[in-house]
Parts: sequence; structure tokens; C-alpha cells
Amino acid sequence: MDLILSAIDILMRWDVALALLAGSVGGVLIGAIPGVGPAVAIAILLPATFSMDPIVGLTVLLGIYGSSMYGGAIPAILINTPGTAVNALTTYDGYPMTARGEPRRALSLAYSASFFGGVFSVVCLILFAPVLAKVAPMFGSREIFLAALLGLILVVVAHRGQALIAGALACLGIFLNTIGMEPVKYTQRYTFDQDFLGGGVNLIVVVLGLFALSQAFALLMDEDEKVRITKLRGGMFQGLRELTRHPRVTAVSASFGVLMGMIPGVGEFTAQFMSYTYAQKTSKRPQDFGKGSSEGLIAAETANNAVPAAAMVPLLALGIPGEALTAMMLSVFYVHNVVPGPGLFQNDMDFVVALYLALLILNVLVLGFLLFATRALVQVVKIPNRFLGVCILTLSFVGVYSLRNSATDCLIAAGFGLFGFILKRLSLPAVPIILGMVLGGIMEVKLRSGMARVKEPLDFINRPISFILFTIIILVLASHILRVWRDRKELKEAEWQTKTASTSFGKLMFRRKNSFLKDRGKEVRGRHSKLLRRLKGLF
Repeated sequence: MDLILSAIDILMRWDVALALLAGSVGGVLIGAIPGVGPAVAIAILLPATFSMDPIVGLTVLLGIYGSSMYGGAIPAILINTPGTAVNALTTYDGYPMTARGEPRRALSLAYSASFFGGVFSVVCLILFAPVLAKVAPMFGSREIFLAALLGLILVVVAHRGQALIAGALACLGIFLNTIGMEPVKYTQRYTFDQDFLGGGVNLIVVVLGLFALSQAFALLMDEDEKVRITKLRGGMFQGLRELTRHPRVTAVSASFGVLMGMIPGVGEFTAQFMSYTYAQKTSKRPQDFGKGSSEGLIAAETANNAVPAAAMVPLLALGIPGEALTAMMLSVFYVHNVVPGPGLFQNDMDFVVALYLALLILNVLVLGFLLFATRALVQVVKIPNRFLGVCILTLSFVGVYSLRNSATDCLIAAGFGLFGFILKRLSLPAVPIILGMVLGGIMEVKLRSGMARVKEPLDFINRPISFILFTIIILVLASHILRVWRDRKELKEAEWQTKTASTSFGKLMFRRKNSFLKDRGKEVRGRHSKLLRRLKGLF
């Protein structure tokens, strides 16, 4: 109880209250604008948060992170265009509801499900905080290195079908982190006698380039679209009542969100699809999914909003971000000399609980705001793409220049912006680069400090947690290799059937060929056996 009262005392400040309001409302607005998303907004705001107290800056960023998914459901339901990437699954059942004249019911149901998912995850993690406080000190340098390595591997294998390029981009991020001053002996690496590389490649510059500037270029290249919005009729509170009719789907989806959020590199997409699949398989009307099913909409929105609070667990407990957004938040900790990890849970547990309480309050503020302001908020969808592109471009360059008053940083950001734009056009992921930069630095420092106590290779995994993490890494790699082998086998079989068995005539010829080869093989073996007997008779 004393811990919660201490956390409430941290939040009882006017600047924290303003940050809560700005984060909740701003995140909804950002999420409701298709093509922007929380990553762009957080990247632009990062330089501004460096001058704030840690609790204030993180509250703003967490507000945008959590509430953007609420706002992203608005265009997904009304115009079949997800406001954020994680709202793509919302279109499956949200837009069909709009098409049959129930847009307000769909929005109300999405808001209610998102609210339950957010509150459920925060409550679970507040109750789970004392356990984390006991477990976190068990992680030494070797354990944190293996946990960071596991997170990086999970990020790579999560990009199914693109694991090789995701791994290459993660290695690029690790390489970018090595540029500049080496952290132990303070020697220059990969600077080529260039003064501007002496300080290394700034993470925020790369983030602004890959996410904000690349998105600005994409918006400027696209044509403005005329959007027609369906008129909203009915009450906005009906979704709260309807949510109580599906307690099983709601609870299971929120649990999936919490579990997937705590695993680095997994995130909202896996939680959503697992929840959606579970809801469809256990539903009495599975044929309605994809055609306006309330259970499908609940599963998608509950799962994705349960992730943000859970994603803070590896960040706060071990200092390991599981995705790009939490990697950006990590830089706010470092600027204020607040080191996330086991020491944070031991020494500043009230700060951790204050962050979770802030997320709880944010969910309440967002729900109240949306229930009364949706009619006016839907007009945000009509903002032209090119106008958004110019605004993002301007704010990004202002943010980059304000970091170190360096025009060189602007040029580097522009270069990464073009690179990110190319990645978008090729549908390749940019997240592994950021996580490679962040986790690469953690892995280097922890590996060097951990190797001081290692005399033999097995000493690195001679403790229970390090052995468990090493075993998980081996299992993840083995399962990924097995999955790739199966995918390749299925692909070859599909190609063969397409070439030889695409028609009934092709199937007949395929069977005749097998029969012919079988008979021909018997004939050849018979001739060989006769020849062998003759040779034996001669000798």
C-alpha cells in the first residue's frame, strides 16, 4: 500500500497531469490519421522529451503509444483503412459492420474492448511487479547478454518469409552502433578520421530518418484521396453492454496480449492473430468472422491494447526493448541517467508503479474522450496526405537539428529517410535496424563484463537462468530452421503440382509417369541381376 501511495505522489503534479492529457488526446489524433502512426509521432517528440523529467517525458510517449491504437480503429472501421498498422485486423469485422449500417456500434465495441485490454494488462502487471522485483536481481551480465540476444533472434524470426533480410538489417544496426568511441578502451572505430563520426551515429537521428522522414516522403509521393465518412447514428455506450456478453473471448484475448507483450520481438500482431484464431475456433458462429462478427472485433482490439503495458516489462526489468517504440523510450531513460534494469526495480519501484498507474489513467481518459468526441474526431481522417507529409518533414528536421545544432545530423537523417523510404517501397522491415543499434550496445557491454568471469565456454551458461535462456535460444533457432525446411518442402511440392498436375490430363500423365518409372526400374534391375549371374559364372 505504501508503494502505491508513493507512486500516486509522483503523479500528483501539474506537469504530469498535463502530460497525461496531451498524451491521451494526442495519441488518439495521431492514430486516427491514416499513414502517420505512433512511431512517427514518438520519433518527432523524442528531442522535446529530453528536457522534461523522466516521468513526464515517458508519460507523454506512453500516452501516444497506448492511445494511438484506440484512434487507429476509427478509420479502420469507417473507411476500411487502418490508422495504425496493428489495426489492420480491425478492418476484417469493423468495416462490414459499417457497411450494414452499424458504424457507431462497431466503434463503441472497439473502444470498450480496447479499454478492457489496456486496464487488464496494467492491473496484471501491477500485481506482478513484486515478483519482478525479486526475479530481476537474478540477472547478471551473462543473463542480460543472453536475454538481449534472444530478443534480437525473436525479432528476426518473427519476420516470417523475410528472416534473412531482417537478420541482415539487424546486423546493420549492430554495425551502426559500433561507429564512434568504443565504450571500454575509448578508441575510435570506423570513423575514417571524420570528425562528425567521432561521436557515433545518434540513435534519434536514425529513428527520425527511418520512421518520420521516410513516412513524409511516402505521403508526399502519394496522391490525396477523397474520403467519404458514414454518418454515425445511435449511442456510444452500447459497446460496454455488449462486451459483457463475451467474457471468455475478452479475457483470453487480453491474456494473449499480456503474454505476447512481455516476449521481446513478438508484439501486437502475434497476440491479435492468436486471439482472433481462438475466438473463431471457439465461436458458435465462426462463419460470421470477416463479415461483421462482434467476437472478432473484440478479439482484435482487446489483444492489441493489452500489449503496450506488457511491453514495458523487458524494458524496465532488464533494459531490453522488444520493439522500436520501446527502444525509443529507452533513450529517454539514458538521457536522464535512469538506467532500466534490475537496479530500477530494487531502488525505484515507486517510479515503475507510477508508470503503470499513468497507463491506467490514460485508458480512462481516452475512453471518456472518445465516447463524447468521436463525431468531431472523424473529421481528422479527411486531412490531405501531402499536407501531413510537409508537416512531418518540417517537424522532423527541426527535431534533428535541435539535438546537437548540427546540420550534419540533418544530412544523416535525410540519408536514412531515403533508405527507409526504399525499405517501405520494397515492403522490408526497418524495425530490426533500430533494435540492432539498441541491443547491440547492450550485448557488447554485457558480453565484455561477463567474459571476465568465464574461464571455459560452459562457464557462460553454468547458472540456472543463463542455461534456461541458452536453451530457449537453441529451441527458437531449431524451430525456425524446421519451419523454413517445411515451408521450402511445401513450396517445391506446390510448384511441382502446378507444373505437372494442374489439369486432369496433367494428373493422368503424372500417374502414368510414376507407373512407367516403377516398371522400368524393375526391368533394369532384372537385367542387371542376369548380367551379374553371368559374370559370376565366367569367373
